[in-house]
Amino acid sequence: MAGKKNTRAAAVAAGVVATAGVIVAATACALRRLDPHPLRGGGLVYTTRGPQGEPVRMLRRGGVFQSATYLGEKCLEPVFEYYRAFGDVLGRAPGACRVLVVGGGGCSFPKLVALERPSACIDVVEIDPCVVDAARRWFYVDEAARRMRDNGGDLRLVCADGRAFLDAAPTASYDMIALDAFAGAAPVAELADEGCARACWRALTPGGVVAANVVTPAGDAAFLRDLCCAFEAVFGQVELLPCGDDAWGVDDNYLMVAWR
Repeated sequence: MAGKKNTRAAAVAAGVVATAGVIVAATACALRRLDPHPLRGGGLVYTTRGPQGEPVRMLRRGGVFQSATYLGEKCLEPVFEYYRAFGDVLGRAPGACRVLVVGGGGCSFPKLVALERPSACIDVVEIDPCVVDAARRWFYVDEAARRMRDNGGDLRLVCADGRAFLDAAPTASYDMIALDAFAGAAPVAELADEGCARACWRALTPGGVVAANVVTPAGDAAFLRDLCCAFEAVFGQVELLPCGDDAWGVDDNYLMVAWR
């Protein structure tokens, strides 16, 4: 296991967010909601128009956006920049064929894996059964799973607690772990401590990678700093990838990336 924790990542996290700028106001195209589908227990699936006028289906749950998908031929392509950043990390691990995603939402990153690496095997863990149902009904998850099975891979969508699933994962069972779980707008603290970092280290193969999506509302870097410190203590060093989406008027996202 890698060595001492240092404060470099915490300082970088604070500095990056401090200079990130103001949150852009939501664009008019994101305000019009078409074809709405209410979810049990609150939330909504609806279609809007993206910055280029293209139809985009949105999943809103817990008062915040949970996921988005293009329709038709582009249904497996990512809408938001941080999804593409997850894909960039996967691209830096060309041998990665076993992937764990904690926090499914509309399964945007798993669909990107199905598009770009369909022979891989993905476990997607989502704690909210209503979100699991929405992903299957409106976000093309079954289409992605069929594409993977047709190419010798697999996509398994599991309704379970992500941290508990990670803790129970066999040693060296995944080449990449993607952490993308939220409790409404709030980050999941159990996925940002040293215990989670150790569980990721154990579950990863040598040379494997963990990437965690972090939202910084109004430039608040506290959770990002804590996450970086926890994973740096276990992995030795981390890197931060900014993933802004000004056209959508959403809070700034960052990926924290650590290699085993």
